[in-house]
This record gives sequence, structure tokens and C-alpha cells, in this order.
Amino acid sequence: MNYITVSAKVKRELLEKARKLGINVSETIRRALEEEIKKREIEWAKKKIEEISSKSSLENPSEELIREFRDKR
Repeated sequence: MNYITVSAKVKRELLEKARKLGINVSETIRRALEEEIKKREIEWAKKKIEEISSKSSLENPSEELIREFRDKR
């Protein structure tokens, strides 16, 4: 897996508090980015399913279809 370095500006006090609390800043940022990407992908999928379902006569709403898809994985 290839990694790149990403930088962000944060208030000095915030970084100092994180260090005092033993927070792994890199891991926290990485996890937050992964969660945001998942959230946006789900939103995108819902939007696409809504667009498709509005063009066809699906019986199940998009949220039910997504839930069924997740359960099958």
C-alpha cells in the first residue's frame, strides 16, 4: 500500500492537547478521512438509487435496498 504525506494546519493548542492525551494524530486523521469518504460514497449511492428508482417502479425504497446489499456482504 502506498502512502503520501498530507499536511493540515491546526491550532497549536489543539495539537498540544492531543499529544498530552496520547492521541495518535496521524491515525485519527486517517480514520476520520476514511469515515468521511464512506459517508459520502453512501450518500452518492443513495442519490443514484433514488434517480434510478424514480425512473422505474421499484417496490423497495433506496435505504432498504442499500441495507439488503450491505447484509449480503
